[in-house]
Amino acid sequence: MSNFRRPKHLTTRRMQETRPNPPKEQAKAQRQAREIRWNCPVAAKCGGCQLTRLSYAEQLQWKQQRVAELLDGICEVRPILGMEDPFHYRNKVHAVLAVDKAGKPISGVYAMGTHRVVPVRHCLIEDRRADRIIQTIVAMLPAYKLRIYNEYTHRGFLRHILIRTGHVTGQIMVVLVATSLEFPGKKAFVQELIQRHPEITTVVLNCNQRETSMVLGTKEITLYGEGYMEDELCGKRFRISPQSFYQVNAKQCELLYRTAIDAAQLTGAETLLDAYCGTGTIGLCASDGCKQLIGVELNADAIRDAKENARRNGVENARFLCDDAGRFMQKLAKDGNAPDVVMMDPPRAGSDQKFLQSLLMLKPKRVVYVSCNPETLARDLRVLVDGGYQAEWATPVDMFPGTEHVETVCALSKLREGKTYRD
Repeated sequence: MSNFRRPKHLTTRRMQETRPNPPKEQAKAQRQAREIRWNCPVAAKCGGCQLTRLSYAEQLQWKQQRVAELLDGICEVRPILGMEDPFHYRNKVHAVLAVDKAGKPISGVYAMGTHRVVPVRHCLIEDRRADRIIQTIVAMLPAYKLRIYNEYTHRGFLRHILIRTGHVTGQIMVVLVATSLEFPGKKAFVQELIQRHPEITTVVLNCNQRETSMVLGTKEITLYGEGYMEDELCGKRFRISPQSFYQVNAKQCELLYRTAIDAAQLTGAETLLDAYCGTGTIGLCASDGCKQLIGVELNADAIRDAKENARRNGVENARFLCDDAGRFMQKLAKDGNAPDVVMMDPPRAGSDQKFLQSLLMLKPKRVVYVSCNPETLARDLRVLVDGGYQAEWATPVDMFPGTEHVETVCALSKLREGKTYRD
């Protein structure tokens, strides 16, 4: 939870629609979706969705005001980009397994601040297909005598169910997280599951023997299909494994990426640096518009995925490097190899001073800051503005309806030498 307090009286200023001039029927449906109250029976216990007492229109207003207040005096804040339908958007669904008082298996989420499982059959923000598959698996467990893992005694077999779905491709990956890769009756179990849900494209068994709250272990085997799924963003196709990072709201992710790419103002002649690049999704989506793409990321697994994603999409003007973003920027500054545009998407903690100071030394003509935390965004923007950049505008994007979280894209441009925005 952030320190930003909910306003007592929300203004009625209209939010910008994601598409201009929609047909009357579509506009009516959007308006109705935004006026619906989120009547979630487990919201108070779960704690995952903090804004369910507000209608979606009020949620958008709350997020708009939050970003506007934090960036006041720094830049113009454009209207938030919300969803037409704010429900069932999560393409990654994680179910914790437990048993009820009668000993029957249940699936759900941890109650806020505890490890007590709250049963959840249907979630307002999760993909409906995933919810149905989870309930089928739970119902099948007794017949196959699969024991639920007990985190206090550390006995049992099945710990979690993870479902990932493709927004464009429709592919579905089921990950069964267990304490062993030895799964008696796995062939019959998978056959029945696929018979009940032929939409499933792959099933993976992941082994997690750690006595921690980590969901996935490091070892896994494929029980059905390819062991991964694919989805598309901005015309590029991405391979997603059980461990891969992938935005949980693919529809809004495209909107976020297109907003960021527009902010970069690429002409085809630029060297684009994608800092904190992860699996390379945003950089690869922008690669058609630049001369050269350089992605840097500290996570070695993510860099391997980024290279594979570039190969699969035939992107030949990209190279991905495993390094700390701040350290890499220092190397560039020392060598005088300045990129033309820097696109940065740091974690919630924001960027560090090493990175920001190197950025100011390199002086790229444009910087695009994609933030998942408006508080650290405001902090970092002040450093860049004081260092000679103009923050032109910021656009909030609602990637997580129902929650307090909001993404923001901010466009910055270099001012004349020796001049600061505050002059």
